[in-house]
Amino acid sequence: MAALRGISHNLYTHISHPNPQLLFFFRGFSSKLFVKDISFSTTEETLAEAFSKFGEVTEAKIIRDKVRNRSKGYGYVSFAKEDEAKRALTDMNGKFLDGRAIFVDPARPSRHFDSAIRVARGPPEPAGDS
Repeated sequence: MAALRGISHNLYTHISHPNPQLLFFFRGFSSKLFVKDISFSTTEETLAEAFSKFGEVTEAKIIRDKVRNRSKGYGYVSFAKEDEAKRALTDMNGKFLDGRAIFVDPARPSRHFDSAIRVARGPPEPAGDS
C-alpha cells in the first residue's frame, strides 16, 4: 500500500507541476513556434526582428484575414535549429511586442488529409436508372 501511495504521489507531483523539459520530450519539439496576441500593427519583418536575437529565423508568418486583409492576431516563427526555438519560447513568452503581450507555444504539426480518400460532402448522388 505504501508503494502505491508513493507512485500516486509522484504522478500527482508530475501532473500538478509539469517540467517543461519533459513536455518537449514527450511532444517531440520542432523549430516552429506559434505566436498569439500579436498586435494588428506588427509586420512579419518586426516579428522576425524580435525573434532573431535567439538565432536564425527562417520564416516569420502572420496569418491574415482574406476578406479584410488584416492580421488575425497570430502567426508562426520558424528557426533554423531546435535549441534556438526553445530559447525563444521560454524568453519571449509573455513579453511585449508593439504594445501587446505575446504568448508563444510550440507549433502543432499541420494536418494534411489524404486526397485519395473521398470525403462525403452533401447528399449521395442518385444511382443511375439503367
